Amino acid sequence: MTEGTTSAAPNGSDAAADADTLVARLEQEGEIAADYLEGLLDIADLDGDIDMDVEGDRALVSIVSEGNDRTLQRLVGQEGEVLEALQELTRLAVHRETGERSRLMLDIAGFRARKRAELAELGAKAAEQAKQTGEPVKLRPMTPFERKVVHDAVAAAGLRSESEGEEPQRCVVVLAS
Repeated sequence: MTEGTTSAAPNGSDAAADADTLVARLEQEGEIAADYLEGLLDIADLDGDIDMDVEGDRALVSIVSEGNDRTLQRLVGQEGEVLEALQELTRLAVHRETGERSRLMLDIAGFRARKRAELAELGAKAAEQAKQTGEPVKLRPMTPFERKVVHDAVAAAGLRSESEGEEPQRCVVVLAS
């Protein structure tokens, strides 16, 4: 939110103050996460820079390398499973400091950004298929992050989708109408 922006609500200054408080809290989460991850990089003797941002209602923290991202691939793991574990550990570190549950999103070497683009394309293609055939399209099991990206892509294409099944076999079904 830009400084000076107010809400059209009667208590516009309260809404702006709430938004500023949220951004400040998310920035604090990012700083705590960055400190935790810098310590981890030092222990692992890996080079990487930490980027922080706030998007919507969550802090985004990325570990990037100016040179070769291959050195950071160990922190991503096969299909991102190490990245997921590090994200949970980082969220726990934030929780320990703040006492509040964190929805922080961690990316390493652009893995999650690339995955998001692939999943958005998958969601758009599934929506197109559902439109053309008039039949629901069931996708493979996905993580909560993956399902959210697909649901967003399907909604952007003007269709509805829902998740079905139990973890870890929970999947997205794109509905034709």
